[in-house]
Amino acid sequence: MIDPTRHRQLEELNMVNLCTRILQDSRNELYLNMHFLDISLSSLTFEADPSMKGVGTDGYIVYYNPDNLCSLYRRGRVHVNRAYLHMIFHCLFCHLDTRGKRAKGYWDLACDIAMESIIDGLCQKCVHVAPTPFRRETYLRLGKKLKVLTAEGIYHVLQEMNLSRQQYERLEAEFYVDSHGKWEDDPPPGMPMPVPRQDRWKDNREKMQTEMESGGQDPSGMDQEKNLLEQVQVENRERYDYKKFLRRFAVMKEEMETDDSSFDYIYYTYGLNKYGNMPLIEPLESKEVYRIEDFVLVIDTSMSCSGELVKRFLRETYGVLSESESYFRKINVHIIQCDDQVRSDAVIRDREQMEAYMEHFAVAGFGGTDFRPAFEYVERLREQGQFTRLRGLLYFTDGKGIYPVKMPPYDTAFVFVQDQYEDVSAPSWAIKLILEREHWKDEGGNED
Repeated sequence: MIDPTRHRQLEELNMVNLCTRILQDSRNELYLNMHFLDISLSSLTFEADPSMKGVGTDGYIVYYNPDNLCSLYRRGRVHVNRAYLHMIFHCLFCHLDTRGKRAKGYWDLACDIAMESIIDGLCQKCVHVAPTPFRRETYLRLGKKLKVLTAEGIYHVLQEMNLSRQQYERLEAEFYVDSHGKWEDDPPPGMPMPVPRQDRWKDNREKMQTEMESGGQDPSGMDQEKNLLEQVQVENRERYDYKKFLRRFAVMKEEMETDDSSFDYIYYTYGLNKYGNMPLIEPLESKEVYRIEDFVLVIDTSMSCSGELVKRFLRETYGVLSESESYFRKINVHIIQCDDQVRSDAVIRDREQMEAYMEHFAVAGFGGTDFRPAFEYVERLREQGQFTRLRGLLYFTDGKGIYPVKMPPYDTAFVFVQDQYEDVSAPSWAIKLILEREHWKDEGGNED
């Protein structure tokens, strides 16, 4: 007589072995077609989880419902390949760790759309499924507002679209691939943790970019993977804290104010106790501080640069400059508006002038874009002795214009907004600073 419990256990074991083979075959097929994914494909192990809705990952393990995985496989091997690759991309682009204060439902949807857009653009036979008309229409609508379909950019566009519940559910049904329920879980018990999850996948992503850019892949296929490479390059670029970045333009200067950091209360109170009304040490009446003095801020006011983005950038910069540690009592900040010629130059000498400028600010220009006139104008100001110690120039732009060839004798940074710029022609001597939209959110997570 066959033991029912033993029989059920054997069936479950056979099912797990079958699912493991399905996932291993999928991993091998993806590797044969995309060698640059070698390390990433080997970074996940497999584990059966009957409570899962389909498949999902926590960045360490692919969890799967055996019945659901077999059902997906019966639809076609290509669907398993797409699901596997979809999860790998979630890990590579750090979707598991970067939600922050974003609404979870919209973030999950944005991540799925971004990853599916990459897979649909690969044109690899092992993952190819003809996109539906609705899916193509969605990509087209998003592409009109975003140059690269990143999860962050898609999230903001979806928020701006004010989707109805029916529209949201239709998008969710179209792009749902995997469960995101494990994203915020702690590492599995016993899992070796030589490096944190996010650092581990960052390393995988950087190696993947190197492999793609070094020609390790067949050049005939690189056009198909251009969208993927763009996404990887965007994710791998260095992030800057805007406040810390502005401080690099500050100079050391001594100011007449009490330096509490150099004051020793022990000697002070000892003198009072020992000699009556005679402290042994008093605080210094001056201290050295890093502050921004001479500075140039150029605003691209061409037709291709959004006036609202300009105003947000100025508000953010004003907020940083208005901090007590950033200002001298008397400053020399030039705010220049320029499209294909210099339209205005507002010289700010103190906090009151800055506040008045911000209150009455209006964009001037809306012509073509040429960065050279602004640099030529600043050079004339330098020759005229308008600056004591010009440390740097910030040029806020979308990058579409003619750049100067010669490097100026001061630090220059071209400042772009995430998903709203082209920096292909930016000169190598300039700093490229990409501001993420989260820089323009209040503590509650709302845009200004």
